[in-house]
Amino acid sequence: MSKRFSPEEARNKILRYCAYQERSHQEVKNKLYTFGLYSSEVNQLLSDLITEGFLNEERYAKAYAGGKFRMKKWGRLKIIRELEAKGLTTTCIKIGLREIDTADYANTLKQLIIKKAAETTAENLFEKRNKVARYGIQKGYEPELVWQEIKELLPG
Repeated sequence: MSKRFSPEEARNKILRYCAYQERSHQEVKNKLYTFGLYSSEVNQLLSDLITEGFLNEERYAKAYAGGKFRMKKWGRLKIIRELEAKGLTTTCIKIGLREIDTADYANTLKQLIIKKAAETTAENLFEKRNKVARYGIQKGYEPELVWQEIKELLPG
Protein backbone atom coordinates (compact mmCIF):
# COMPACT_ATOMS: atom_id res chain seq x y z
CA MET A 1 0.00 0.00 0.00
CA SER A 2 1.62 3.22 -1.12
CA LYS A 3 -0.60 5.96 0.30
CA ARG A 4 -3.30 6.24 2.91
CA PHE A 5 -6.20 8.34 1.68
CA SER A 6 -8.32 10.50 3.94
CA PRO A 7 -11.97 9.38 4.17
CA GLU A 8 -12.95 12.35 1.97
CA GLU A 9 -10.37 11.51 -0.74
CA ALA A 10 -11.41 7.87 -0.59
CA ARG A 11 -15.06 8.87 -0.92
CA ASN A 12 -14.35 10.87 -4.10
CA LYS A 13 -12.33 8.02 -5.62
CA ILE A 14 -14.91 5.35 -4.74
CA LEU A 15 -17.78 7.43 -6.14
CA ARG A 16 -16.00 7.50 -9.51
CA TYR A 17 -15.26 3.77 -9.18
CA CYS A 18 -18.96 3.00 -8.57
CA ALA A 19 -20.23 5.42 -11.21
CA TYR A 20 -18.06 3.81 -13.89
CA GLN A 21 -19.85 0.44 -13.71
CA GLU A 22 -21.98 -1.64 -11.36
CA ARG A 23 -19.99 -3.08 -8.47
CA SER A 24 -20.70 -5.66 -5.78
CA HIS A 25 -20.46 -4.67 -2.12
CA GLN A 26 -17.46 -6.99 -1.78
CA GLU A 27 -15.56 -5.36 -4.67
CA VAL A 28 -16.12 -1.90 -3.20
CA LYS A 29 -15.18 -3.02 0.30
CA ASN A 30 -11.93 -4.56 -0.98
CA LYS A 31 -11.14 -1.41 -2.97
CA LEU A 32 -11.74 0.80 0.10
CA TYR A 33 -9.32 -1.30 2.13
CA THR A 34 -6.63 -0.73 -0.53
CA PHE A 35 -7.02 3.00 0.19
CA GLY A 36 -5.75 2.32 3.72
CA LEU A 37 -9.03 3.07 5.47
CA TYR A 38 -9.98 1.66 8.85
CA SER A 39 -12.80 -0.83 9.19
CA SER A 40 -15.18 1.73 10.70
CA GLU A 41 -14.50 4.19 7.84
CA VAL A 42 -15.04 1.46 5.24
CA ASN A 43 -18.36 0.45 6.81
CA GLN A 44 -19.53 4.06 7.01
CA LEU A 45 -18.64 4.71 3.35
CA LEU A 46 -20.35 1.48 2.25
CA SER A 47 -23.45 2.48 4.16
CA ASP A 48 -23.44 5.93 2.52
CA LEU A 49 -22.98 4.46 -0.97
CA ILE A 50 -25.94 2.12 -0.48
CA THR A 51 -28.13 4.91 0.92
CA GLU A 52 -27.23 7.22 -1.97
CA GLY A 53 -27.93 4.53 -4.57
CA PHE A 54 -24.37 4.11 -5.81
CA LEU A 55 -24.37 0.48 -4.64
CA ASN A 56 -27.26 -1.87 -5.24
CA GLU A 57 -26.67 -5.61 -5.31
CA GLU A 58 -29.90 -6.40 -7.20
CA ARG A 59 -28.91 -3.96 -9.93
CA TYR A 60 -25.39 -5.42 -9.94
CA ALA A 61 -26.74 -8.99 -10.23
CA LYS A 62 -28.94 -7.98 -13.19
CA ALA A 63 -26.09 -6.24 -15.00
CA TYR A 64 -23.65 -9.08 -14.31
CA ALA A 65 -25.98 -11.92 -15.29
CA GLY A 66 -27.24 -10.19 -18.42
CA GLY A 67 -23.75 -9.14 -19.49
CA LYS A 68 -22.03 -12.48 -18.95
CA PHE A 69 -24.82 -14.30 -20.78
CA ARG A 70 -24.89 -11.93 -23.76
CA MET A 71 -21.17 -11.28 -24.10
CA LYS A 72 -19.49 -14.49 -22.94
CA LYS A 73 -22.43 -16.87 -23.54
CA TRP A 74 -22.23 -18.20 -19.97
CA GLY A 75 -24.90 -20.53 -18.67
CA ARG A 76 -26.91 -19.99 -15.50
CA LEU A 77 -24.82 -22.35 -13.36
CA LYS A 78 -21.58 -20.49 -14.04
CA ILE A 79 -23.24 -17.12 -13.45
CA ILE A 80 -24.68 -18.36 -10.14
CA ARG A 81 -21.27 -19.69 -9.06
CA GLU A 82 -19.56 -16.40 -9.87
CA LEU A 83 -22.20 -14.28 -8.14
CA GLU A 84 -22.02 -16.48 -5.04
CA ALA A 85 -18.25 -16.03 -5.05
CA LYS A 86 -18.83 -12.27 -5.02
CA GLY A 87 -20.92 -12.66 -1.88
CA LEU A 88 -24.38 -11.95 -3.31
CA THR A 89 -27.49 -13.34 -1.63
CA THR A 90 -29.61 -16.06 -3.22
CA THR A 91 -32.45 -13.54 -3.62
CA CYS A 92 -30.25 -11.09 -5.54
CA ILE A 93 -28.93 -13.90 -7.72
CA LYS A 94 -32.47 -15.03 -8.61
CA ILE A 95 -33.40 -11.46 -9.51
CA GLY A 96 -30.29 -11.20 -11.69
CA LEU A 97 -31.06 -14.43 -13.53
CA ARG A 98 -34.46 -13.07 -14.55
CA GLU A 99 -32.52 -10.90 -17.02
CA ILE A 100 -31.89 -14.02 -19.12
CA ASP A 101 -34.76 -14.76 -21.48
CA THR A 102 -35.60 -18.48 -21.59
CA ALA A 103 -35.92 -18.57 -25.39
CA ASP A 104 -32.61 -16.73 -25.84
CA TYR A 105 -30.99 -19.11 -23.37
CA ALA A 106 -32.11 -22.21 -25.28
CA ASN A 107 -31.15 -20.66 -28.61
CA THR A 108 -27.70 -19.63 -27.35
CA LEU A 109 -27.04 -23.13 -26.05
CA LYS A 110 -28.12 -24.59 -29.40
CA GLN A 111 -25.78 -22.23 -31.31
CA LEU A 112 -22.86 -23.04 -28.96
CA ILE A 113 -23.39 -26.77 -29.49
CA ILE A 114 -23.67 -26.43 -33.28
CA LYS A 115 -20.48 -24.33 -33.40
CA LYS A 116 -18.52 -26.64 -31.09
CA ALA A 117 -19.71 -29.75 -32.94
CA ALA A 118 -18.48 -28.26 -36.22
CA GLU A 119 -15.06 -27.49 -34.69
CA THR A 120 -14.67 -30.83 -32.94
CA THR A 121 -12.67 -33.54 -34.62
CA ALA A 122 -13.29 -36.85 -32.93
CA GLU A 123 -12.76 -40.47 -33.91
CA ASN A 124 -16.38 -41.46 -33.36
CA LEU A 125 -19.79 -39.99 -32.56
CA PHE A 126 -19.63 -41.00 -28.89
CA GLU A 127 -16.35 -39.12 -28.42
CA LYS A 128 -17.62 -36.09 -30.35
CA ARG A 129 -20.83 -35.89 -28.30
CA ASN A 130 -18.81 -36.20 -25.11
CA LYS A 131 -16.43 -33.36 -26.05
CA VAL A 132 -19.31 -31.09 -27.06
CA ALA A 133 -21.20 -31.90 -23.85
CA ARG A 134 -18.18 -31.15 -21.67
CA TYR A 135 -17.82 -27.80 -23.42
CA GLY A 136 -21.48 -26.86 -22.83
CA ILE A 137 -21.34 -27.92 -19.19
CA GLN A 138 -18.05 -26.06 -18.68
CA LYS A 139 -19.74 -22.89 -20.01
CA GLY A 140 -22.22 -23.23 -17.15
CA TYR A 141 -25.23 -24.77 -18.86
CA GLU A 142 -27.29 -27.37 -17.03
CA PRO A 143 -26.06 -30.89 -17.97
CA GLU A 144 -29.58 -32.18 -18.69
CA LEU A 145 -30.23 -29.29 -21.13
CA VAL A 146 -26.86 -29.83 -22.82
CA TRP A 147 -27.45 -33.55 -23.33
CA GLN A 148 -31.01 -32.98 -24.52
CA GLU A 149 -29.75 -30.56 -27.15
CA ILE A 150 -26.88 -32.84 -28.20
CA LYS A 151 -29.24 -35.77 -28.69
CA GLU A 152 -31.37 -33.61 -31.02
CA LEU A 153 -28.45 -32.11 -32.96
CA LEU A 154 -26.12 -35.12 -33.05
CA PRO A 155 -28.43 -38.13 -33.17
CA GLY A 156 -26.70 -41.42 -32.69
